[in-house]
Amino acid sequence: MTFSIVARSADGLLHGIAVASKFLAAGALVPAAEAEVGAIASQAHANLAYRPQGLAMLRTGVPAADVVAGLIAADPGRDDRQLGVVGAKGDGATWTGPRCHPWAGGASGDGWAAQGNILAGPEVVDALRDAWLGRADLPFPQRLLAALAAGERAGGDRRGRQSAALFVVQRHGGYAGTGDELVDLRVDDHRDPVGELARLLDIHTLLFGKPDPATLLDLTGPVADEVEALLAAAGHPVGPAGVEEALEAWAGVENLEERIVPGRIDPIVLDYLRRTTAPAAGA
Repeated sequence: MTFSIVARSADGLLHGIAVASKFLAAGALVPAAEAEVGAIASQAHANLAYRPQGLAMLRTGVPAADVVAGLIAADPGRDDRQLGVVGAKGDGATWTGPRCHPWAGGASGDGWAAQGNILAGPEVVDALRDAWLGRADLPFPQRLLAALAAGERAGGDRRGRQSAALFVVQRHGGYAGTGDELVDLRVDDHRDPVGELARLLDIHTLLFGKPDPATLLDLTGPVADEVEALLAAAGHPVGPAGVEEALEAWAGVENLEERIVPGRIDPIVLDYLRRTTAPAAGA
């Protein structure tokens, strides 16, 4: 009772799933992914064993189509299942059992697979596909979300809306480089789950996006003077250790520590500092 897209980035370094459904917490059941290995969506009358079993096969280099074939061949309940798989290279693959509630179906291509059941119609999968292929300009998580939003606009789950999720993995892409979960966001019960997922992704990108080295500003001269004044207004006055330490302390409180670069400042951090402290600074 779900529509989803599983995909791989053009360079093969990111894998992910975006999913939405009129079902409580679809993100807890549908997606699975492993960095530089692959991604899986198990849905309809989901067989949760497909996720670890499928990843185990992908880990050994089995192509996505053969993973799908192997999983459904061993499952007597396959006629009620739906499945999408993408591996480390090659085409994605999808399966829709003949007993899935209509409309149900899927499509796949190089590095992606889109599928859904109890949909408004085949136009939902068409929209997932077209948005994915047409938005290669976006960062990978935003591209997945754009495809999901297009499927929603095309009618999505014909029963309505309830939950959505976005799961993206990249080797050492997680918090402080200590894990592979680049994005792991869920909206479990909401009137507009895809819209709420977009709001959460914007916050996630602000807090945990990696600074662009080409845009960083040296924390010296007028920039340092402005930052010092703003930090004082925010309740983090610069002490003997200097503006850099005060900025780092403030960023930790604001959950922006992933954007701190020694001796420099991310313009996104500076803008946030201006927006959140300027009224107090002028008081």
